[in-house]
Amino acid sequence: MNLSARNQLNGKITNVELGAVMANIKIEVSEPNVITAVITKDSAEKLGLAEGDDVTAIIKSTEVIIGK
Repeated sequence: MNLSARNQLNGKITNVELGAVMANIKIEVSEPNVITAVITKDSAEKLGLAEGDDVTAIIKSTEVIIGK
C-alpha cells in the first residue's frame, strides 16, 4: 500500500474489542526505528534541541488509520 504519510508505524494487532459502534484495536509497534518530526525553527530553538538529546515524540491526531 502506498501512502503519502511520512510516518507509518508497523506492528501486529494484539487485541480487538468490538463495541456496538466502535472498535478498540491494540497494535504492538515494532518499527520504524526513526520518526520524522517537522517543527518550526522557533520551537526547535526554544527547546534547545540538539543531536544526542533524549526526547519524547508525542503524536497529536484526531484519527488513526489502519491499513492491511
